[in-house]
Amino acid sequence: MRNHSKFLTNKKQDALYSNEEMHLGNMIEGQVSISNNKSSQPSLNLKKNNLLYKVSLSPDGNQSVDKKLTTNILEYTNKFIDYRVFKHSFTDDLPATEVYIPWQGTGEQTTLLSATSGFLAPHKMTCHKLIVRTPAIDAVAIDIIFGIRKIDNGETTIDSVCTYDATSNWVSNTNFTINQSDWTAPPTIEAGELAGISINADDTNIVTSEKHFHITSVWRTEVTI
Repeated sequence: MRNHSKFLTNKKQDALYSNEEMHLGNMIEGQVSISNNKSSQPSLNLKKNNLLYKVSLSPDGNQSVDKKLTTNILEYTNKFIDYRVFKHSFTDDLPATEVYIPWQGTGEQTTLLSATSGFLAPHKMTCHKLIVRTPAIDAVAIDIIFGIRKIDNGETTIDSVCTYDATSNWVSNTNFTINQSDWTAPPTIEAGELAGISINADDTNIVTSEKHFHITSVWRTEVTI
């Protein structure tokens, strides 16, 4: 009797397992199956009322959701990653010198330590994209060097994180985008660092009078609770 109980305890329910990706076409109504697809996480599947219900199974706590996740209350207790948007628009003639665009207000500055040009990062941030809309341009064939700068906690020295040389001819009232992969190095700011974004027109003003530059940045942010 004891050996029989041990046999029942260790016996696998082979009928539940399948090496195929389960879908409505290969399941019968009311069937429950565990899909053991080696290329992805195993999943528990149920066909009911001609609908397929599916839950991914995890051995390590990492959970996958194929499509939209809907919940009444969502509370983070450790860490999450999202994307945050900042406005940096300003009005200037963009002189041939490095200036720092604002994180608040509409005025550019010549120093990163200004209250409007520096952003004290509360979390690790990576620039996902920088979107720039130019005004009516007076000088089109001008290089503009974009830079991401930082000042470490406890210091006043400005360090260069990365740069991007925009060399194309400028088009009036037109957007262009600097993607994460376009920078010379990873555009990442660590928590506690003072971040800044600079612009330097290489030779001369690209506009001869003060005009509006509209700039938006999108940052991948790793939030630790």
